[in-house]
Amino acid sequence: MDKPVIGVIGVGLMGHGIARNIATKGWRLNYLRHAGNRPTGDLDAAGARGWSTAAEMAAASDVVLLCVTGTPQVEDVLTGSGGVLAAIRPGTVIVDCSTAIPESTVALAARVEAAGGRFLDAAMTRTPKEAEEGRLNLLIGGHDDTVADVMPLLEAFSENRFHAGPPGAGHRLKLLHNFVSLGMVTLLSEAAACAHKAGIPETVLVDCLRRGGGHGAALDRVAPFLLEGRTDQMQFTIDNSLKDLTYYGSMAAEVGAVDTIARAARQTLSDLSESGNGDVFLPRLAEVLVKG
Repeated sequence: MDKPVIGVIGVGLMGHGIARNIATKGWRLNYLRHAGNRPTGDLDAAGARGWSTAAEMAAASDVVLLCVTGTPQVEDVLTGSGGVLAAIRPGTVIVDCSTAIPESTVALAARVEAAGGRFLDAAMTRTPKEAEEGRLNLLIGGHDDTVADVMPLLEAFSENRFHAGPPGAGHRLKLLHNFVSLGMVTLLSEAAACAHKAGIPETVLVDCLRRGGGHGAALDRVAPFLLEGRTDQMQFTIDNSLKDLTYYGSMAAEVGAVDTIARAARQTLSDLSESGNGDVFLPRLAEVLVKG
């Protein structure tokens, strides 16, 4: 594609960085005005145009990129109150960067194609920091020709890209990734809570894990809280984690996969959410578990 007009729905923690990279790297940018957006003055200064409705914005865009919370929001934007599906023009590409239930993604992709558009799921990993730096990882599901056409746009805000297969495959890979990532953080947090109650200093536990089999990205995100009380390495809530592992459970059931460990992690997060801790960032999980 030669610099099509890009519309972004969801200029929040992750979407703002995506939109800023698109706008500052020479793409024409539309975005949906929404109360959940981060400040958009920098986008406006780069020439972006804000729109009051998703449908109007979609009608004026060649590519519509979604960065919303999950499947209910994606479905509402496309086929519900957002009215995007009814507004797109022939050839419009929908790129869903959200974390979603793959079954829904496959069904939505078929509806987009029936309406004359094309669909790509490009789920993200990494954090808002990498989003602002244009260094996200994208887990992509889509037909080869669509992926090739949209690749220059994806390269504008990502560092690594993994094409997993047809529509829906990117969201399947994202759920696998998040099961491993969030499951490891949950496991480490439970171990840290046990260590605290057993009288093992956090400094000793972290040093031991770093020099042994516990080393990895999950520890790098949890250790700053255990040692310094910082949560800046993983600003992701218990409720969001529970949502993603619930989606993973749905996928595991769909394909007939074993779900034993994921089910235990989901139960831990569900119990904490029901006790009023849903808004707590995941690195604080050990602290919450200590308190009971």
